[in-house]
Amino acid sequence: MVSTGKTFQQARLSVLDLAPINQGSSAAESFKNSVELAQAAEKHGFHRYWFAEHHNMPGIASSATAVIIGHVANATTAIRVGSGGIMLPNHAPLVIAEQFGTLASLFPNRIDLGLGRAPGSDRRTAYALRRTLHSSPEQFPQQLEELQAYFSEEGHLGVTATPGAGLMVPIWLLGSSDFSARLAAEKGLPFAFASHFSPDYTIPALTIYRNNFKPSAILSEPYAMVGVNVIAADTQERAEWLATSQQQQFLNITKGNPTKLQPPIDDVEAVWSERERASAKKILQSDATIAGDPITVKEKLGNFLSKTGANEAIVSSQIYHQQDRIRSYEILGSLMEEE
Repeated sequence: MVSTGKTFQQARLSVLDLAPINQGSSAAESFKNSVELAQAAEKHGFHRYWFAEHHNMPGIASSATAVIIGHVANATTAIRVGSGGIMLPNHAPLVIAEQFGTLASLFPNRIDLGLGRAPGSDRRTAYALRRTLHSSPEQFPQQLEELQAYFSEEGHLGVTATPGAGLMVPIWLLGSSDFSARLAAEKGLPFAFASHFSPDYTIPALTIYRNNFKPSAILSEPYAMVGVNVIAADTQERAEWLATSQQQQFLNITKGNPTKLQPPIDDVEAVWSERERASAKKILQSDATIAGDPITVKEKLGNFLSKTGANEAIVSSQIYHQQDRIRSYEILGSLMEEE
């Protein structure tokens, strides 16, 4: 049985900010919005605030992930800030150790380092980042060991990360399949599963992680986080209207034409074919994608947390209007406060 008895009342809630660049706006405006949303999330009791590394995506501004983490950490006081995640194959482990060692030195006990093994980009962009395509996701376990060594006092092969050595920045493994679930279990690390875009494999991955977990100096028992798309509004009708921005974004990505985040539209059925709608249905109508009024969101998110037994849910809300985005998290925060 997968569930460990976690419910909406017991699980933590956190924020995954994809730093959306809206149609007609800019990255500069996106960063201002992220600061405002992070401050609201901190006020309403969210546990952490993460950014994801993406490249060559016109609608996502968080490519220099460590930089925006520092910017938001400086504008908040208590909420944990981190990466969900850094795509480790894109970088030398020493560089990541130094970047997050710097962040952890500036903001003690507030920085998380979530790691993924996908490139987060296409082949041309991956080459532009790495200057080689010889780096492979299969090398991820070795890259992880090297990174962990840099956070130890001993360093790696005579090389010390300064800052970084001895700081033991919390490392998470992120995944959308069983690879990182198995590795997180083997290493005794916390695990975050991308249910918000890979919903079908959520339960199998969490089962693998829990069944194979080996206690470590970091964790004595498994700690699992799940990604959830949530768009909450004061009425069901408005929530479903706001959700059309996310639906358009998903459609454009699947068509290989990512764009800036589009404003909501009245008739989303007019912009996609029946075949495209059927393809999107697997994600957009899964348990991990929720749009609704407060009662609907509380019920559906509570059911998903109970079903997965997750210790924590990290919420992504691709909402075009900033005040609606803040309101969505305010509603979630108020639901936490009710318990």
